[in-house]
Amino acid sequence: MSEQPLYDAVMKALGTVIEPELRKDLVTLNMVRDLSIENGVARFTIMLTTPACPLKDVIYGAARLAVSKVPGIRDVEVKWDADVPQDRRVHGRLNVALRNIIAVGSGKGGVGKTTIAVNLAVALAQEGARVGLMDADILTPNVPIMVGLTHGRPKLNAENKLVPFEVYGVKVISMGFLTDPQTPMIMRGPMLHSAIRQFFQDVEWGELDYMIVDLPPGTGDAPLSLAQSVPLMGAVIVSQPQDVALADALRSIGMYVQLNVPILGVVENMAGELFGQGGGEKLAQEQNVPFLGRIPLEASVRQGGDYGRPVVLGAPDSPAAKAFRQLARDVAARISVVQFQNADVIPLNIVG
Repeated sequence: MSEQPLYDAVMKALGTVIEPELRKDLVTLNMVRDLSIENGVARFTIMLTTPACPLKDVIYGAARLAVSKVPGIRDVEVKWDADVPQDRRVHGRLNVALRNIIAVGSGKGGVGKTTIAVNLAVALAQEGARVGLMDADILTPNVPIMVGLTHGRPKLNAENKLVPFEVYGVKVISMGFLTDPQTPMIMRGPMLHSAIRQFFQDVEWGELDYMIVDLPPGTGDAPLSLAQSVPLMGAVIVSQPQDVALADALRSIGMYVQLNVPILGVVENMAGELFGQGGGEKLAQEQNVPFLGRIPLEASVRQGGDYGRPVVLGAPDSPAAKAFRQLARDVAARISVVQFQNADVIPLNIVG
Protein backbone atom coordinates (compact mmCIF):
# COMPACT_ATOMS: atom_id res chain seq x y z
CA MET A 1 0.00 0.00 0.00
CA SER A 2 1.43 3.40 -0.98
CA GLU A 3 1.99 6.13 1.57
CA GLN A 4 -1.18 8.23 1.08
CA PRO A 5 -3.65 5.32 1.06
CA LEU A 6 -1.91 3.90 4.13
CA TYR A 7 -2.13 7.29 5.85
CA ASP A 8 -5.83 7.46 4.99
CA ALA A 9 -6.39 3.94 6.26
CA VAL A 10 -4.79 4.75 9.61
CA MET A 11 -6.88 7.89 9.98
CA LYS A 12 -9.99 5.90 9.11
CA ALA A 13 -9.09 3.39 11.81
CA LEU A 14 -8.58 6.16 14.36
CA GLY A 15 -11.98 7.50 13.32
CA THR A 16 -13.50 4.42 14.94
CA VAL A 17 -11.93 5.18 18.35
CA ILE A 18 -14.41 6.96 20.62
CA GLU A 19 -13.31 9.39 23.32
CA PRO A 20 -15.22 7.92 26.29
CA GLU A 21 -16.16 11.20 27.98
CA LEU A 22 -16.98 13.30 24.91
CA ARG A 23 -18.50 10.35 23.00
CA LYS A 24 -17.15 11.32 19.62
CA ASP A 25 -14.27 9.82 17.67
CA LEU A 26 -10.69 11.07 17.89
CA VAL A 27 -10.57 12.29 14.29
CA THR A 28 -13.77 14.32 14.51
CA LEU A 29 -12.46 15.91 17.71
CA ASN A 30 -9.14 16.69 15.97
CA MET A 31 -7.29 14.84 18.72
CA VAL A 32 -4.93 13.05 16.31
CA ARG A 33 -1.84 15.10 15.52
CA ASP A 34 1.44 14.64 13.63
CA LEU A 35 0.67 11.25 12.09
CA SER A 36 3.64 9.75 10.26
CA ILE A 37 4.23 6.29 8.86
CA GLU A 38 7.69 4.90 8.25
CA ASN A 39 8.63 1.29 7.51
CA GLY A 40 5.26 0.11 8.73
CA VAL A 41 5.45 2.02 12.03
CA ALA A 42 2.61 4.48 12.66
CA ARG A 43 3.52 7.36 14.95
CA PHE A 44 1.07 10.00 16.14
CA THR A 45 0.20 12.25 19.06
CA ILE A 46 -3.14 12.21 20.83
CA MET A 47 -4.05 15.71 22.03
CA LEU A 48 -6.09 15.42 25.21
CA THR A 49 -8.43 18.03 26.67
CA THR A 50 -6.60 17.76 30.00
CA PRO A 51 -3.27 16.31 31.19
CA ALA A 52 -5.28 14.77 34.04
CA CYS A 53 -7.38 12.62 31.71
CA PRO A 54 -8.65 9.65 33.79
CA LEU A 55 -9.23 7.45 30.72
CA LYS A 56 -5.88 7.85 28.98
CA ASP A 57 -5.13 4.12 29.18
CA VAL A 58 -8.52 3.28 27.67
CA ILE A 59 -7.93 5.66 24.76
CA TYR A 60 -4.39 4.34 24.27
CA GLY A 61 -5.50 0.72 24.14
CA ALA A 62 -8.34 1.40 21.71
CA ALA A 63 -6.19 3.54 19.39
CA ARG A 64 -3.34 1.07 19.32
CA LEU A 65 -5.67 -1.85 18.63
CA ALA A 66 -7.49 -0.05 15.83
CA VAL A 67 -4.33 1.04 14.01
CA SER A 68 -2.59 -2.31 14.45
CA LYS A 69 -5.35 -3.94 12.39
CA VAL A 70 -4.55 -1.80 9.33
CA PRO A 71 -2.78 -3.91 6.66
CA GLY A 72 0.79 -2.71 6.27
CA ILE A 73 1.14 -1.49 9.88
CA ARG A 74 3.47 -3.58 12.00
CA ASP A 75 3.82 -1.32 15.05
CA VAL A 76 2.17 1.71 16.68
CA GLU A 77 3.81 4.48 18.73
CA VAL A 78 1.59 6.93 20.59
CA LYS A 79 2.67 10.19 22.21
CA TRP A 80 0.57 12.39 24.47
CA ASP A 81 -0.04 16.09 24.71
CA ALA A 82 -2.80 18.20 26.20
CA ASP A 83 -4.46 21.47 25.32
CA VAL A 84 -6.93 22.46 28.02
CA PRO A 85 -9.82 24.32 26.35
CA GLN A 86 -10.38 27.89 27.40
CA ASP A 87 -13.59 29.42 28.66
CA ARG A 88 -13.61 32.43 26.34
CA ARG A 89 -15.98 34.27 28.68
CA VAL A 90 -13.05 34.76 31.09
CA HIS A 91 -11.06 36.81 28.61
CA GLY A 92 -14.19 38.69 27.65
CA ARG A 93 -14.74 39.94 31.21
CA LEU A 94 -11.26 39.88 32.74
CA ASN A 95 -7.90 40.61 31.19
CA VAL A 96 -6.37 37.42 32.57
CA ALA A 97 -5.09 34.23 30.96
CA LEU A 98 -7.11 31.82 33.09
CA ARG A 99 -8.62 29.01 31.07
CA ASN A 100 -11.07 27.68 33.66
CA ILE A 101 -12.24 28.97 37.04
CA ILE A 102 -13.61 26.38 39.46
CA ALA A 103 -15.30 27.20 42.76
CA VAL A 104 -14.96 24.83 45.71
CA GLY A 105 -17.82 25.51 48.09
CA SER A 106 -19.88 24.07 50.91
CA GLY A 107 -23.09 24.89 52.69
CA LYS A 108 -21.50 24.84 56.14
CA GLY A 109 -18.11 25.15 57.78
CA GLY A 110 -16.01 22.31 59.11
CA VAL A 111 -16.56 19.88 56.24
CA GLY A 112 -12.96 20.09 54.97
CA LYS A 113 -13.59 22.35 52.00
CA THR A 114 -10.15 24.00 52.11
CA THR A 115 -8.51 20.58 52.44
CA ILE A 116 -10.35 19.50 49.29
CA ALA A 117 -9.38 22.67 47.42
CA VAL A 118 -5.70 22.46 48.35
CA ASN A 119 -5.29 18.77 47.53
CA LEU A 120 -7.31 19.13 44.32
CA ALA A 121 -5.03 21.94 43.15
CA VAL A 122 -1.83 20.06 44.01
CA ALA A 123 -3.09 16.83 42.44
CA LEU A 124 -3.94 18.65 39.19
CA ALA A 125 -0.44 20.16 39.18
CA GLN A 126 1.03 16.68 39.69
CA GLU A 127 -0.78 15.59 36.53
CA GLY A 128 0.99 18.32 34.57
CA ALA A 129 -1.62 21.09 34.58
CA ARG A 130 -0.88 24.76 35.23
CA VAL A 131 -2.81 25.53 38.38
CA GLY A 132 -3.63 28.49 40.59
CA LEU A 133 -5.22 28.43 44.04
CA MET A 134 -7.11 31.49 45.26
CA ASP A 135 -8.11 31.70 48.90
CA ALA A 136 -11.40 33.60 48.63
CA ASP A 137 -12.18 33.06 52.30
CA ILE A 138 -11.16 36.66 52.90
CA LEU A 139 -12.18 36.87 56.56
CA THR A 140 -10.72 33.57 57.79
CA PRO A 141 -8.01 32.47 55.35
CA ASN A 142 -6.59 29.00 56.02
CA VAL A 143 -4.82 28.19 52.77
CA PRO A 144 -1.42 29.63 53.88
CA ILE A 145 -1.22 27.16 56.78
CA MET A 146 -2.25 24.21 54.61
CA VAL A 147 0.43 24.90 52.00
CA GLY A 148 3.16 25.80 54.49
CA LEU A 149 3.38 29.51 53.61
CA THR A 150 2.93 31.25 56.93
CA HIS A 151 5.72 33.83 56.53
CA GLY A 152 6.51 36.51 53.97
CA ARG A 153 4.51 38.77 51.72
CA PRO A 154 4.05 38.61 47.94
CA LYS A 155 6.27 40.92 45.91
CA LEU A 156 5.12 43.45 43.35
CA ASN A 157 6.17 43.19 39.70
CA ALA A 158 6.99 46.05 37.33
CA GLU A 159 3.26 46.56 36.60
CA ASN A 160 2.57 46.90 40.34
CA LYS A 161 0.76 43.56 40.44
CA LEU A 162 1.17 41.01 43.22
CA VAL A 163 3.31 38.01 42.32
CA PRO A 164 1.67 34.91 43.80
CA PHE A 165 3.72 32.46 45.79
CA GLU A 166 4.40 29.17 44.06
CA VAL A 167 4.47 25.99 46.11
CA TYR A 168 4.10 22.34 45.12
CA GLY A 169 3.68 23.48 41.51
CA VAL A 170 0.68 25.69 42.35
CA LYS A 171 0.47 29.51 42.28
CA VAL A 172 -1.22 30.70 45.48
CA ILE A 173 -2.70 33.96 46.74
CA SER A 174 -4.50 34.60 50.02
CA MET A 175 -5.50 37.52 52.21
CA GLY A 176 -3.51 35.65 54.85
CA PHE A 177 -0.33 36.75 53.04
CA LEU A 178 -1.31 40.40 53.28
CA THR A 179 -2.60 40.82 56.83
CA ASP A 180 -1.50 40.22 60.40
CA PRO A 181 -2.82 36.79 61.45
CA GLN A 182 -3.46 38.17 64.94
CA THR A 183 -5.77 40.89 63.64
CA PRO A 184 -9.36 39.98 62.74
CA MET A 185 -10.61 40.90 59.27
CA ILE A 186 -13.84 42.90 59.47
CA MET A 187 -15.49 43.65 56.12
CA ARG A 188 -18.90 44.34 54.70
CA GLY A 189 -20.19 42.73 51.51
CA PRO A 190 -18.98 45.38 49.02
CA MET A 191 -15.46 45.16 50.47
CA LEU A 192 -15.47 41.38 50.03
CA HIS A 193 -16.60 41.80 46.43
CA SER A 194 -13.78 44.25 45.77
CA ALA A 195 -11.15 42.02 47.40
CA ILE A 196 -12.16 38.96 45.36
CA ARG A 197 -12.15 40.91 42.10
CA GLN A 198 -8.73 42.38 42.92
CA PHE A 199 -7.37 38.87 43.44
CA PHE A 200 -8.14 38.25 39.78
CA GLN A 201 -7.12 41.58 38.27
CA ASP A 202 -4.24 42.72 40.48
CA VAL A 203 -2.30 39.44 40.68
CA GLU A 204 0.16 38.31 38.02
CA TRP A 205 -1.18 34.79 37.49
CA GLY A 206 0.25 34.15 34.05
CA GLU A 207 -1.49 31.50 31.96
CA LEU A 208 -3.27 28.81 33.96
CA ASP A 209 -5.30 25.79 32.93
CA TYR A 210 -7.27 25.70 36.17
CA MET A 211 -7.91 28.31 38.84
CA ILE A 212 -9.23 26.66 42.01
CA VAL A 213 -11.11 29.13 44.22
CA ASP A 214 -11.56 28.14 47.87
CA LEU A 215 -14.72 29.85 49.09
CA PRO A 216 -15.94 30.45 52.63
CA PRO A 217 -18.87 28.29 53.70
CA GLY A 218 -22.45 29.25 53.13
CA THR A 219 -24.43 31.04 50.45
CA GLY A 220 -23.56 34.63 51.31
CA ASP A 221 -21.51 37.50 49.94
CA ALA A 222 -18.34 35.67 48.86
CA PRO A 223 -19.81 33.01 46.53
CA LEU A 224 -22.29 35.56 45.17
CA SER A 225 -19.48 38.06 44.53
CA LEU A 226 -17.40 35.40 42.81
CA ALA A 227 -20.23 34.36 40.50
CA GLN A 228 -20.96 37.99 39.67
CA SER A 229 -17.32 38.94 39.11
CA VAL A 230 -16.10 36.10 36.91
CA PRO A 231 -17.56 33.38 34.71
CA LEU A 232 -17.28 30.11 36.58
CA MET A 233 -16.73 26.91 34.65
CA GLY A 234 -18.37 25.05 37.51
CA ALA A 235 -18.60 24.36 41.22
CA VAL A 236 -17.43 21.45 43.34
CA ILE A 237 -19.69 20.95 46.37
CA VAL A 238 -18.09 19.49 49.51
CA SER A 239 -20.10 17.72 52.19
CA GLN A 240 -19.70 15.28 55.03
CA PRO A 241 -21.84 12.13 54.95
CA GLN A 242 -24.23 12.96 57.80
CA ASP A 243 -27.68 14.48 57.28
CA VAL A 244 -27.01 17.91 58.79
CA ALA A 245 -24.12 18.51 56.39
CA LEU A 246 -26.14 17.23 53.44
CA ALA A 247 -28.95 19.68 54.15
CA ASP A 248 -26.50 22.56 53.92
CA ALA A 249 -24.85 21.12 50.81
CA LEU A 250 -28.29 21.01 49.20
CA ARG A 251 -28.65 24.75 49.79
CA SER A 252 -25.24 25.32 48.22
CA ILE A 253 -26.27 23.35 45.13
CA GLY A 254 -29.46 25.40 44.91
CA MET A 255 -27.51 28.65 45.05
CA TYR A 256 -25.23 27.71 42.15
CA VAL A 257 -28.20 26.50 40.11
CA GLN A 258 -29.87 29.89 40.61
CA LEU A 259 -26.64 31.59 39.54
CA ASN A 260 -26.45 29.40 36.39
CA VAL A 261 -23.16 27.86 37.48
CA PRO A 262 -22.76 24.20 36.41
CA ILE A 263 -22.39 21.72 39.28
CA LEU A 264 -19.29 19.68 38.50
CA GLY A 265 -20.22 17.30 41.28
CA VAL A 266 -20.42 16.46 44.97
CA VAL A 267 -17.46 15.28 47.06
CA GLU A 268 -18.18 13.31 50.22
CA ASN A 269 -15.42 14.16 52.68
CA MET A 270 -14.43 12.49 55.96
CA ALA A 271 -16.16 9.23 55.08
CA GLY A 272 -15.71 6.38 57.54
CA GLU A 273 -16.81 4.94 60.83
CA LEU A 274 -17.11 8.26 62.66
CA PHE A 275 -19.38 10.13 60.23
CA GLY A 276 -20.60 7.19 58.14
CA GLN A 277 -20.61 7.18 54.36
CA GLY A 278 -22.96 7.26 51.41
CA GLY A 279 -24.78 10.51 52.18
CA GLY A 280 -22.94 12.57 49.59
CA GLU A 281 -23.53 9.98 46.90
CA LYS A 282 -27.23 9.84 47.77
CA LEU A 283 -27.46 13.64 47.57
CA ALA A 284 -25.80 13.65 44.14
CA GLN A 285 -28.22 11.03 42.87
CA GLU A 286 -31.25 12.90 44.23
CA GLN A 287 -30.11 16.18 42.66
CA ASN A 288 -29.06 14.51 39.40
CA VAL A 289 -25.49 15.83 39.61
CA PRO A 290 -22.25 13.83 39.35
CA PHE A 291 -20.81 12.14 42.42
CA LEU A 292 -17.09 12.84 42.36
CA GLY A 293 -16.14 10.34 45.04
CA ARG A 294 -15.47 10.13 48.75
CA ILE A 295 -12.37 11.01 50.73
CA PRO A 296 -11.79 8.71 53.71
CA LEU A 297 -11.31 10.16 57.18
CA GLU A 298 -7.60 9.64 57.89
CA ALA A 299 -5.12 11.18 60.30
CA SER A 300 -2.70 11.74 57.42
CA VAL A 301 -5.11 14.26 55.86
CA ARG A 302 -5.27 16.30 59.06
CA GLN A 303 -1.51 16.06 59.54
CA GLY A 304 -0.90 17.24 56.00
CA GLY A 305 -3.03 20.34 56.63
CA ASP A 306 -1.40 21.11 59.97
CA TYR A 307 2.15 20.67 58.71
CA GLY A 308 1.64 22.46 55.39
CA ARG A 309 2.29 19.43 53.20
CA PRO A 310 -0.91 18.16 51.52
CA VAL A 311 -1.59 14.45 51.86
CA VAL A 312 -1.17 13.86 48.11
CA LEU A 313 2.49 14.70 48.72
CA GLY A 314 3.01 13.77 52.35
CA ALA A 315 1.41 10.31 52.19
CA PRO A 316 1.04 9.60 48.46
CA ASP A 317 0.24 5.90 48.91
CA SER A 318 -2.52 6.44 51.45
CA PRO A 319 -6.16 5.76 50.49
CA ALA A 320 -6.94 9.44 50.93
CA ALA A 321 -4.16 10.55 48.57
CA LYS A 322 -5.31 8.06 45.95
CA ALA A 323 -8.87 9.35 46.33
CA PHE A 324 -7.68 12.94 45.85
CA ARG A 325 -5.78 12.03 42.69
CA GLN A 326 -8.86 10.33 41.28
CA LEU A 327 -10.92 13.36 42.28
CA ALA A 328 -8.57 15.63 40.32
CA ARG A 329 -8.88 13.45 37.21
CA ASP A 330 -12.65 13.28 37.51
CA VAL A 331 -13.00 17.04 37.98
CA ALA A 332 -10.77 17.67 34.94
CA ALA A 333 -12.81 15.21 32.87
CA ARG A 334 -16.06 16.77 34.02
CA ILE A 335 -14.81 20.23 32.98
CA SER A 336 -14.03 18.89 29.50
CA VAL A 337 -17.54 17.45 29.24
CA VAL A 338 -19.16 20.73 30.34
CA GLN A 339 -17.07 22.63 27.80
CA PHE A 340 -18.02 20.23 25.04
CA GLN A 341 -21.72 20.41 25.93
CA ASN A 342 -21.52 24.22 25.77
CA ALA A 343 -19.33 24.39 22.70
CA ASP A 344 -21.48 27.15 21.23
CA VAL A 345 -20.43 29.40 24.12
CA ILE A 346 -17.19 27.76 25.18
CA PRO A 347 -15.43 26.29 22.13
CA LEU A 348 -12.97 23.47 22.51
CA ASN A 349 -9.49 24.42 21.34
CA ILE A 350 -9.07 20.90 19.98
CA VAL A 351 -11.95 21.12 17.55
CA GLY A 352 -10.75 22.09 14.12
